Formats: sequence, structure tokens, C-alpha cells
Amino acid sequence: MTEFRYELLATDRKARLGRIHTAHGVIDTPTFMPVGTAATVKAMLPENVADTGAQILLGNTYHLMLRPGAERIARLGGLHKFMNWDKPILTDSGGYQVMSLAKLRKITEDGVTFKSHIDGRKFNLTPERSMEIQHLLGSTITMAFDECTPFPATEQQARESMQMSMRWAKRSRDAFVNREGYALYGIQQGSVFEALRRESSEKLAELDLPGHSVGGLAVGEGQQIMFDTLDFCVDMLPTNKPRYLMGVGKPSDLVGAVMRGIDQFDCVLPTRSGRNAQAFTHRGTLNLKNGRHRDDDRPLDDQCGCPACTKYSRAYLHHLIKAGEMLGSVLLTWHNLAYYQDLMRDMRSAISEGRMDAFARDFHAAQEGGDIDPVPIIED
Repeated sequence: MTEFRYELLATDRKARLGRIHTAHGVIDTPTFMPVGTAATVKAMLPENVADTGAQILLGNTYHLMLRPGAERIARLGGLHKFMNWDKPILTDSGGYQVMSLAKLRKITEDGVTFKSHIDGRKFNLTPERSMEIQHLLGSTITMAFDECTPFPATEQQARESMQMSMRWAKRSRDAFVNREGYALYGIQQGSVFEALRRESSEKLAELDLPGHSVGGLAVGEGQQIMFDTLDFCVDMLPTNKPRYLMGVGKPSDLVGAVMRGIDQFDCVLPTRSGRNAQAFTHRGTLNLKNGRHRDDDRPLDDQCGCPACTKYSRAYLHHLIKAGEMLGSVLLTWHNLAYYQDLMRDMRSAISEGRMDAFARDFHAAQEGGDIDPVPIIED
């Protein structure tokens, strides 16, 4: 078996080029993890997700424990076999749902009691049960159970939330089943308060976990506040372990966070946007519902090699969206995932060549320059 370890290959200022070795394969970093909430990346076959360059997926503890159930997945051979994905899988702990299901849950020191959003059944999720579920799933990377502090929060609210998350992190570590090539990540909390982020980092350092993440951002605070927080909180994390920013984000978020030392990302944005006619391109974001595309025989993005861009026109993609055909969601999701993986690969190259600053300038200039000029619309 392969030992779980992080290998730092190069740096460019704070940006890091690395490699994570796991029981299910190697992950080149910085990396973006497509979200497979319910053991599937929506609108995509697993092999097509791999074709985009993805090396790791994210699964959701909360949703999988409700349906089809962690014990059932374990009986069927684990999550990798169940969803036909042989590369690494990271599962979140359910902590985000602790925040998002505010009307359906009750938090105590022991854990969270909540009602299923599916059928109203009552469940109790504790650090120990979260570790058990993620073990049953066979997660390559398990996340410690935490409370994702909402924004805005007072410093006192953020302190109480963070300190409970740190107590839960210790219980998570004690309940985690160590196996070669697998890992448990801690989650730094503290909202936007530097002293709280430092206290959280010091508590996590005592646990000596294989990886760390930054939680409690991308919850409504806005990009600038997120960057301002990353400016101080990432430096508090160990340099010899992977750093994961949870739930982020837009392409510009990824570029800015990589420049601040983040190695791993996940977000539903590329897949959700693809199902809603939105495409991310080298020249910015496009809405394929827009009538300007209906006579346009050019590719969606002439710098992209995905099937949506190499085999179909903007006019056809626009037609699929307007006709409500599911192929439109498939192709735009495929493109968005490919674009995100291309962006990560390009940043890895830029870091290795010491030109991350230039890359970021060119990226922002292209995004701000906007799309290619539209073709004239021919009236029917």
C-alpha cells in the first residue's frame, strides 16, 4: 500500500506545486475536485469526468447516509466500486449541512440531531458516527466533523463555534481508523477573525493530522473578505501537508486562492452552472439561453478541447437549451469541468515555471476583455 503523503515540488511566492500520494492514486496539486454529492457527478459518466483531467471526486456524507445508506454502500463494496470511480474520493463530514439545515436541526456538545429533508426521519450525527460513515464508504480522504460557522457571526459566536469544532476534531481523530494511504483532514474555523483562526490552527496542530482545510469561507462573505482572510489564515497551516479550501469557487476565486497557498478545491458551481445554461470560458462566463448564440456556428470556447467545443456549435448548444434537451446540460457540464481542470493544469505549469503572477494578469485581462464579438442575428 502507498503511504499517504504530500510532496512539495515547487513554489512561486505562496503558490505551491505538489503531489498527494494516496491509496487510490496520485493527485497533482493545485487540484479541483468535482462534486459527486449522491455518488454521481450530475449529468456525467465517471469515465467522462476522468477524461476532463479530474483525479479526485468529492462525495457527501449527509446525503449518502440518508440515501442509499452507508451500510448498504459498504455491503456493495464501498463507494469506489458503487459509483465506478477507482481514483481518490474525499468525503465531507456533514458539517456544512449542520449550517444549511438550520431549521431542521439541533446542535449539542454530543453532535447534531436533525430531520431528513427527504422524509422527515430523525438522525443523530456525531463525530464518531461521521467517522464511521466515511469509513463504511471507503473514503480516501475523510473530513473531521465540524460546525461550519455562518456569516456574518460575532466574534463570540465564531469563538464558541470554532472551539466546539476543535473538540469535535479531537473526537474525530480518536474515532478515525488509520489505514495506509488514507487520511483524516482537520478543518480550520474562526470565521474572519485572525486570532480565532490562529487558535484553531494551534488546536489542529496538536492533533498532527495528515492534511488541513480552511472552512467557514465562501458562505456569503464575498470574494475580497475571503481573500483578506486567506491572506493570514493559510500561513497558519503546516507547509508539509495539503491545504484544502472548502466549497470554492468561481475561476477567479481559484486563481486568487492558489496565489495564497491553497492546494485543493471543490465546488458545485461548474456542474450546477452547466445544468443552468451557464458556461465558463477563457473569455468569461456565457449564458447559452441568450439569443445572440442562435445563429453562431463558432465553438463555445476556441481554446477548449472538450466535446462541447470541438464537435458542436454555440447555435446547437443554444438550441438544446431552448428545447429543454438534457444533452445541453450534459455538454455544458462536460465543458465546465474541462475548463476547471484546464485552469488547474495551467496554474500548475505556471507555478513550475515561476510565472504565476504573469499567468494571473493574463487570466484577469482575458476575463475582463469579454467574449468574442457576436455574429449578426438573422431574423426568422
